[in-house]
Amino acid sequence: MSAFDEPFSLQRRNLSGNTQRLANWGFANETDRLTDVLLGSPAYLMHRATSSLSRKHLRENPCNIQVAQAQHKELVSAYEHFGVRIHWHEPSPELTMQVYSRDSSVMTPYGAIITAMAQWWRRGENYAAIRTYEKLGIPIYDMVTAGTFEGGDFNVIEDGVVLIGCGGARTQEEGARQVQDWFDREGWETKLAFIDEYYVHIDLMVVPIAEKLTAVCLECTDPGIVTWLKDKGHEIVDVPFQDTMALGCNFMSLGNDRIIAPTASKTLIEKLKARGFEVAAVDTGEISKTGGGIHCMAQALRREAA
Repeated sequence: MSAFDEPFSLQRRNLSGNTQRLANWGFANETDRLTDVLLGSPAYLMHRATSSLSRKHLRENPCNIQVAQAQHKELVSAYEHFGVRIHWHEPSPELTMQVYSRDSSVMTPYGAIITAMAQWWRRGENYAAIRTYEKLGIPIYDMVTAGTFEGGDFNVIEDGVVLIGCGGARTQEEGARQVQDWFDREGWETKLAFIDEYYVHIDLMVVPIAEKLTAVCLECTDPGIVTWLKDKGHEIVDVPFQDTMALGCNFMSLGNDRIIAPTASKTLIEKLKARGFEVAAVDTGEISKTGGGIHCMAQALRREAA
């Protein structure tokens, strides 16, 4: 064990708050330089009716699993190109949606949160996530027990500020308020975003790009959330509704003005390239039919400040 590590535990959270931040894992925000990421394998991917959009694709034009798996390999290559260390969940035939590694857990500055998945075919991912963090030596901050809660609804806007989505179907208000209470006790500013369940998670429509720069689909985001962001000094990069429905606002910030984005997000890519960003565009059109995008398929484990 190095000087930076500490023993694995199932509940690291100080119940009264003031939990000490981890020295060697976690991050202060979602836009510092990404050094370590947690991915899930699409080896056993299955197209299920996980949302209105995935149900529509399943009915009209189901996912070609082989193409989806090839697209995921391209996504992995993009992380490797940028020098990001990749850690993996152990694939299991029963866990057919494990490729969406953001949902079963949430990484925080204090350790990992084990979430509570809404759909029965995904609940085993939570148990697998515990094993993953134990293997990596990352302590668990706590586990959601009050209601369902999924990682796509935990959105660190900046250090000490989190936007928590609540659509009812995937993240229930009871689960969202439990997580909100934990971070209120830590002294964070927390804001609940009540969204229509059609949009699944808050990271479909709001994702940080860089410091004080956030991508938002203005056509489907509560104006109160937009005002809240602007009052914090955030500049908004609008992602059109049509692009957003193709998971175009669901990208991964790597820090240092670099992002991985889906090729379908043409407007966002053009806007960021015009600002000098390096963009790795990956075609995820086939895999996203199963219900998620690039942001959904990655759990940041460690970021370093510039």
